[in-house]
Amino acid sequence: MYKLFKHRFFFPLQGLGVFLFILFMTTSCNNANKLTSGIDPKNLDTTAIPGTDFYQYACGGWMKNNPLTGEYSRFGSFDKLAENNRKQLRELIEEIASKSADAGTVEQKIGDLYNLAMDSVKLNKDGYKPVVDKLNKIAAIKSTAELSTLIPALSMSGTDAYFTMYVDADPMNSNQYLVQTYQSGISLGEREYYLDTDTQTTNIRNKYKEHVVKIFQLFGFTEAVAKQNMESVMKIETRLATAAYDQVKLRDPHANYNKMTVSDLQKLVPSISWTELLKTLGVSQISDLSISQKESMIEVGNIIASEPLSTQIAYLQWKVIDDAAGYLSDEITAQNFDFYGKTLSGKQEQSPRWKRAVTNVDGVLGEAVGQMYVKKYFPAESKERMLKLVHNLQESLGERINALPWMGDSTKVKAIEKLNTFHVKIGYPDKWREYKDLEISKDSYYANIQRANRFESAYMFAKAARKQVDKDEWFMTPQTVNAYYNPSTNEICFPAGILQYPFFDMKADDAFNYGAIGVVIGHEMTHGFDDQGCQFDKEGNLKNWWTEQDKKNFDARAKGLADYFDAIEVAPGVKANGKFTLGENIADHGGLQVSFQAFKKATKDAPLTVVDGFTAEQRFFLSYSNVWAGNIRPEEILVLTKSDPHSLGKWRVNGALPHIAAWYEAFGIKATDPMYVKPENRVSIW
Repeated sequence: MYKLFKHRFFFPLQGLGVFLFILFMTTSCNNANKLTSGIDPKNLDTTAIPGTDFYQYACGGWMKNNPLTGEYSRFGSFDKLAENNRKQLRELIEEIASKSADAGTVEQKIGDLYNLAMDSVKLNKDGYKPVVDKLNKIAAIKSTAELSTLIPALSMSGTDAYFTMYVDADPMNSNQYLVQTYQSGISLGEREYYLDTDTQTTNIRNKYKEHVVKIFQLFGFTEAVAKQNMESVMKIETRLATAAYDQVKLRDPHANYNKMTVSDLQKLVPSISWTELLKTLGVSQISDLSISQKESMIEVGNIIASEPLSTQIAYLQWKVIDDAAGYLSDEITAQNFDFYGKTLSGKQEQSPRWKRAVTNVDGVLGEAVGQMYVKKYFPAESKERMLKLVHNLQESLGERINALPWMGDSTKVKAIEKLNTFHVKIGYPDKWREYKDLEISKDSYYANIQRANRFESAYMFAKAARKQVDKDEWFMTPQTVNAYYNPSTNEICFPAGILQYPFFDMKADDAFNYGAIGVVIGHEMTHGFDDQGCQFDKEGNLKNWWTEQDKKNFDARAKGLADYFDAIEVAPGVKANGKFTLGENIADHGGLQVSFQAFKKATKDAPLTVVDGFTAEQRFFLSYSNVWAGNIRPEEILVLTKSDPHSLGKWRVNGALPHIAAWYEAFGIKATDPMYVKPENRVSIW
């Protein structure tokens, strides 16, 4: 639900919360006699030519030494870090789960939830029984009027049918919370899977239909009814997909902001009783809200008003079944994986049960688990060291802004003000969440997941009553290997989990660390000035702070980057989507520029020498590239190209570096090299 406005450095890690012993750095480590290069020669493929395929040159050895296992559709250097971290997380959770604990304690909740997830005998004995009552309740609907309470009730327990609702800062008034809607309800996630007619997409769609039929049968429906239900599901989901905004339009904050009164919404979508819906969510006191994708919501109303009740019952039952499948018997879970894992992403085998259990325990009790890890592995004084590095990057970005030839003085003043008011979050939150109201009992794994979803929903919707935005809230747990920028609070956040190799190496010098963690920091800072972030002011409000000419100059330069990535062929006959990935590509570009300048400034009084055969500048770009080392299946390339706002790992290297002048100098790239881009055609924004 933070999809529109929250930016993350990596691909989503599917809710995985991970952590390991944290290594910390000083702001400048220039004693080359004591520090290593940080570059592992086994990661390289020195048979490749840097100017022909730098990704292969920098990462080819890593890719050869880390082949894809059946469990993964994509496995990169950060996934490897996540795997190592997850093993430590397992040790902590299993230690807790092996002991008895007082009822209501965090230890009891962690232990019982994990043990239920691991109890295959009980899961297989229960089969689909934990879901029967909910399916029967849906089947008993007598009129569409009942949907006004059923839809929000399902949403509270984690099932987003037709659309979803959430509470976040008002984009036009960032200090106040606002209830907002977001298009949802399609199980394949992306509208193109329902609409595109190419062979690959058509095959996936047909396999999805087969999957829906098989799952319905596993839940006790006859084959004839299962097929009929599948047709109902496809009819409604295709209508929802047709009305949905595409990924490019979803990146336009103004197009996705439609604040109106509840009474006006009632007129816009009369087939839903919004008074009843909001009452069920616990936000009956609100007078207005934002309908983020208005056309999509209008179509929801049309579907409810026009589709037969039997069709909508089948759709709603499917949404519940689809959400429940991962928490039930082995037979059901295996079929669920067969489609979403094998067919859609190209995986060959399901993750071991313990990995799935750890992932879900961490997802349910993330800050409780995180608090234990921080206490053990992350000393409080380490925050200060990271803050100093962030300060260096802020200073570098400020210098670059002041030197921009395309931006006028008045806009520069506003940009510097925004930069200087960044809210920086490092390691872990100052105030931890409470889980005392979350009930975890031994009835069933699925029942606990339902209660956890209702607990999270209640936590979120309670914000609507408080109204004043809590700008100290974290949107990631401290053990997460990731980072983000949030424009509504103008914050950058670096959880403790990311502060380790390959992002940071305590034993390596500044060339390595500025190339890795330094670019991560610069990336998140640049999000405040990417094609979305630049539309928000220093207070986090959707407000223009540009002169007309400066904004035109920015848009023209951004278009150059979008056009460049549009031309990249990521698979035979498949091009990248430069407009969809523009924000992340701008952030990569800015992160490289800003961090390289900060690195040169940090080492100017004691320049780093050649180590392991590489200059300091070469090590900077090699360490950046190694962050993106990875292997990926052809199926996953297509999935991510449709769904992920980040470019594929290969192109975060081969697509980004040709626009960085220092890279050409470091590796002697010539005009005859395939990756060479003429200086006048290189993009330069921040």
